[in-house]
Amino acid sequence: MKRRVLIVDDDAAILEVLEMRLAAMGFDVTATAEAHKAMEFATTRRFDVALLDLRMSPMDGIQLMEALHQRQPRLPVLIMTAHGTIETAVEAVQRGAFDYLTKPFVRDELRAKIRRALAARRWARDRERLLTVGETLASSGVMERILDAVAQAAVETTEAERSVVFQLTAGRLVPMASAGTPPPSWPALEAAASQAIDKGAPTMITGPEGRVIVAAPLVVQRGPVGALVIETPGRVEPTEDDLELLALFSSQAAIAIRNTHELERLRSGALAALGRMATQVAHELKNPLAGLRLYARHLEQRLDRNSDTESADLARKITSSIDHLAAIVSEITAFGRPPELHRAPTALAPLIDECITLAQARCPSEQVEIARTYDAAAPDAMLDARELRKAFLNLILNALEALGGQGCLTVTTQCAADRKSITIALDDDGPGMNEETLSRLFDLFFTTKPEGTGLGMAIARSVVDLHGGELTVQSALGQGTRVRIRLPLGGPPAGAGA
Repeated sequence: MKRRVLIVDDDAAILEVLEMRLAAMGFDVTATAEAHKAMEFATTRRFDVALLDLRMSPMDGIQLMEALHQRQPRLPVLIMTAHGTIETAVEAVQRGAFDYLTKPFVRDELRAKIRRALAARRWARDRERLLTVGETLASSGVMERILDAVAQAAVETTEAERSVVFQLTAGRLVPMASAGTPPPSWPALEAAASQAIDKGAPTMITGPEGRVIVAAPLVVQRGPVGALVIETPGRVEPTEDDLELLALFSSQAAIAIRNTHELERLRSGALAALGRMATQVAHELKNPLAGLRLYARHLEQRLDRNSDTESADLARKITSSIDHLAAIVSEITAFGRPPELHRAPTALAPLIDECITLAQARCPSEQVEIARTYDAAAPDAMLDARELRKAFLNLILNALEALGGQGCLTVTTQCAADRKSITIALDDDGPGMNEETLSRLFDLFFTTKPEGTGLGMAIARSVVDLHGGELTVQSALGQGTRVRIRLPLGGPPAGAGA
């Protein structure tokens, strides 16, 4: 990838000589004699280094440098000056210039100082991006956030047009994060990612319109789990530095995926043990709760007969609280003893419609719009409708409650191209969740609702997992929440629930 150099000098002869020399060195050169044009160029394109004449009018080199730094703060500037004004050039360095060049130019000095400026700029930029990704990796347990940081860093450090992180899920490449402009051709990026995974090493191919696509595999101990892909503008080839950075970022993305898998494994074991213990506790609570409810109901009836309305109301509140506790015990029991699935050919659209109707009955609101788009080509799937009804109802209720009586919930189904799976998407435009809530969403007994049990999301994921599927949630404050449920259309895959 050619480095872009901006030259500004009001001496036409010097401008022409510098443009020829730097072009011969392999740089992409933009040259102008006017400061205002340099400012226009800096607004529309990024430069790697700028060479500015010190003595210009009406704006001198130092003033132009400061104006350019407002648009491109990390742009290294070399001030060009005659021997008689070196003191002023030193002042320019103190005010933000990288270095200065004396006229007439010595070829080796010109080359060396430009290279040092480029190296310093790249070091500062890459260090900043690596620190950002490293801090994200260390501080966040949310894989999506880490992969977003990796994709953004890959675009900024390699200056590619776009970057996509693919994860290998059930034999399919799924885009998990992206940065830059939308890709004109997803198949080309997927093909590069697939080649990198097959080779187990970075791969470079030429895509549409002369663009170069580079893919680096995301490798963990058990093998490739995805790929980090960048695409450059037409006829621009990545440098060796770009490839090294891509490999480094791909390793960080792989670490994020590996840590997530390890966390899920540990969490599953802990939840299973906690579920068994909770089931035993729930069993011990059932009979006493039933007795308490009987006594409270009996007391309520006696007080009603004696026309003690105020005390009867208190008794009804006791009964209501006992009913709430009984409901929690029932959910704990359901979570602690995962059911055996009874699969049968199931049409998803009517099942989802039924759950929407039930959820609307519980959360009625005329100001909530529910938009539905179902894939008409989707066949019936081998699923347990009774268990999935619990999961869908929980997820739809969560979305409606998050909307707070106003907003839009979009429900869609999309059958995969290979017709082996179907994805159910629930998107709401509610307030969204902060990172802490999102990271604890599936934790047992964690809830943000005053009357919540903290079991709904754990049960929903348990049901989806038993079907051999996958449940993911993406959310951010002010940006709503996106839920994705991927379910196999056929029978259970190897190792999945019966």
